[in-house]
Amino acid sequence: MIKKLKKYSKTVYFSVLTITALVISVLAVMLFWNVASFQPSSTSQTIYFADNISPSHRLLVDLFNKKHAGKIKVIPIDLPFEKFSTNERKELLIRYLRSKSDKIDVFSVDQIWVPRFAKWTEPLNKYITPAQSAQIHEQALKTCYYKNNLVALPLYFDIGMLYVNNKVIQKIPNHTKIMQKLENFITWEDFVSLGIDIKKNKQPFYLFAADDYEGLMCSFVELLASQNKQLFKGDSIRLQTKECKKSLQLLVDLVNKYGLSPKSVLEARESQCYRTFISEDGFFLRGWSGLDAWYKYVIAPVDVSDDYTIVPVPHFSGGRPASIVGGWNLMLSKYSTKKSEAMEFIRFLISEEAQKIMYENGGYLPVNKSIYDDEKYCSKNPQIELYKKLIVTGVHRPFLDKYTRCSDILAHYLNRAIAKEISVDEALATAEQVINSGEFFIK
Repeated sequence: MIKKLKKYSKTVYFSVLTITALVISVLAVMLFWNVASFQPSSTSQTIYFADNISPSHRLLVDLFNKKHAGKIKVIPIDLPFEKFSTNERKELLIRYLRSKSDKIDVFSVDQIWVPRFAKWTEPLNKYITPAQSAQIHEQALKTCYYKNNLVALPLYFDIGMLYVNNKVIQKIPNHTKIMQKLENFITWEDFVSLGIDIKKNKQPFYLFAADDYEGLMCSFVELLASQNKQLFKGDSIRLQTKECKKSLQLLVDLVNKYGLSPKSVLEARESQCYRTFISEDGFFLRGWSGLDAWYKYVIAPVDVSDDYTIVPVPHFSGGRPASIVGGWNLMLSKYSTKKSEAMEFIRFLISEEAQKIMYENGGYLPVNKSIYDDEKYCSKNPQIELYKKLIVTGVHRPFLDKYTRCSDILAHYLNRAIAKEISVDEALATAEQVINSGEFFIK
């Protein structure tokens, strides 16, 4: 729903904002109550770290606290993905930072939020030497700058990939030949033909997150990049192009024309897609690294790493392989009163030791280049060689102040088009008009 600045629509808009702010405030009070009441030790400096605190994160926090016992103590603030959407997490952090609260020292952000959060964070140039920054993988480090200032450091990064269910694919005739094609950058045209040929069972053929949120944007931008096309031209978004129409039409057709993706993807985010892929024996899943670690952490303590094979996501014929680079970055609050101690923790998190713990226990892609250059370590962890192959095809979403607003609007219309509520042309034309006009937007 779009409301222009009329008296009535302004009332509706600000009412929605008020309700949203109230909800976020309640969440904030509930979440940070225990943190605010914590009484730090008089012999150590206490810093607060807000993130999705996975078992891997807890291992690192415990290890750091052990190493710095009596000097620095890290208190984790858990913002679990299973409980908070990325937008809720973003708004919660923004609310605290706007209040100039010192209850958070270090926090993680989706790399695409870096421009949005830069004004509330401490520039890191004086804390990180050129030699230290040179040890960070370029694909991750380039997401950490805003207006030529280093305002973040990467904790881990992701790359879009396709998971193959070994159990179901091996039942298909010529599955060895199919796997060879998949491993060598299959085109969307061949992928769709494969789906039409083999989808005779009830299992989902291709699962991708198509809910009204950033995950859908990742698939869309990936398809555009495969055609060497970008979303923005200067400061304006350009959506009424043949490349944009081709990208959205494929997503619409996967669900509605070919029936290769179930309609349930329209309300699915990554975790729901993962669950469906596993519980319904899906053929293919568009996801991120670490499915086996997620399974062990969320579903059951079972090793399923041999059940699924990772291959590159498909690309358009005549285009190029392209995989969206994602991930989460660490930022230091400008309101922190313990910046030196907080930076000690950040430097630890990006160290080779910590990055190996994150990868081995949680499947998080390392940002430390020395790990990728370590032949002995890579031989013991052969999937890293595949990740290196995928990283070469990595593409980024636009690093613009306005991107999060544009993404919110565009994802809404992409979702409606896939649901067949509006046409592809109408979705792209309306989204372009709303984004470029600067109108208020209410979903």
